[in-house]
Amino acid sequence: MAKPIITAFDWVPDFARGQVRDLRVRWALEEVGQPYDVLYLAQGTQKADAHRARQPFGQVPTYEDGGLILFESGAIVLHVAERHGTLLPRDPAARARAIGWMFAALNSVEPSIMDHAFATLFEAGEPWSKPRLPSIEQRIHDRFGEVARRLGDREWLEDDTFTAGDLMMISVLRIMEEDGFLSPHPNLAAYVARGTARPAFQRALADQLAGFTGSPPPEFAAWLKQQGETA
Repeated sequence: MAKPIITAFDWVPDFARGQVRDLRVRWALEEVGQPYDVLYLAQGTQKADAHRARQPFGQVPTYEDGGLILFESGAIVLHVAERHGTLLPRDPAARARAIGWMFAALNSVEPSIMDHAFATLFEAGEPWSKPRLPSIEQRIHDRFGEVARRLGDREWLEDDTFTAGDLMMISVLRIMEEDGFLSPHPNLAAYVARGTARPAFQRALADQLAGFTGSPPPEFAAWLKQQGETA
């Protein structure tokens, strides 16, 4: 039986390793025990027509299985969870709540984190970035606090069972793990640690890191040099 194929980059800067969103799909596939193949893309080729036929925005990951092609990590993880009958509870109400947490991770929590990345990295030299940073950081603190209050002393977000909602929420929260945003919330830090200690996550992370065998294209090399000079 043919294995599903996902797309991933063969090179990203060091700060992005372990964070590119194909990791979320790899983790889901590892959790359900589904082997997969990876089509690696050199930086720049994701914008070519061949890949845009799979992903109209020229991003990764994508997922291909037979005649089905999907993009967006949340949609792919949801498909994997539904197809394999795991990562989502059987009870309809519990299943709906788990899916709700998937959307919350992507729509309520992650946007401010991405704003932070633009303000501190991708657009750090722009005049509007530094003035925006305090409000961005406050929004992140607010969101993390809200998730922490809802989590309480539970092991996982719903019914003490690890679901796709936890997978997506932990994937988002851990982006800020090294920036101190989890420190005010010990229960949230422990929650992320529990998730990333799962064998399926560790296998997914190792596989992603092992795939970075390419070289930076010239425009990235120049950008990295500029970041070093302005850091």
